[in-house]
Amino acid sequence: MAAAVDCFAQKGFYGTTTHEIAEWVGISQPYLYRLYPNKEALFAAVVDHVSVVMTDTLVAHSPAPGGAGPTPEEALDAARGAYAALVADRNILRFLMHANCAAGEPLVGQAVRRCYAKQVDAVRQLLGDDDAVRHWFGAGMLDNVVAVLGLAEIDEPWAHVLTAR
Repeated sequence: MAAAVDCFAQKGFYGTTTHEIAEWVGISQPYLYRLYPNKEALFAAVVDHVSVVMTDTLVAHSPAPGGAGPTPEEALDAARGAYAALVADRNILRFLMHANCAAGEPLVGQAVRRCYAKQVDAVRQLLGDDDAVRHWFGAGMLDNVVAVLGLAEIDEPWAHVLTAR
């Protein structure tokens, strides 16, 4: 699945052909269609895979359970650590942006909503507060745009505003 993430991350659902996907992952196009009935089903399966990767990353970075549990600051630091681990692979961010754009396709939309539901549950368990979860996702969306556009390397006033420099 990681190879499919990388392939779809380049041109998204609409710009990537099943021939390109099959070639990228090293299988024939007919075999790809034996595994998945169509490109939409494959893309939805890749969204589900990325959702598992994201959840596993959040859980792996959760503070160790202890007496009173983590403080809100420790929980937020853990969530930030998970995010940093995820953005180390820019293809995951690019893929997620493409997935959001393709959510108008029925199977893709269902998969994207499942992904968000799973992430909201994971972040809520980590941060414990719905306002903190909303803030986390809002800040995360901005961080995604900053990362994908490479704004940290742009020395312009508007980029400084978005990167908080």
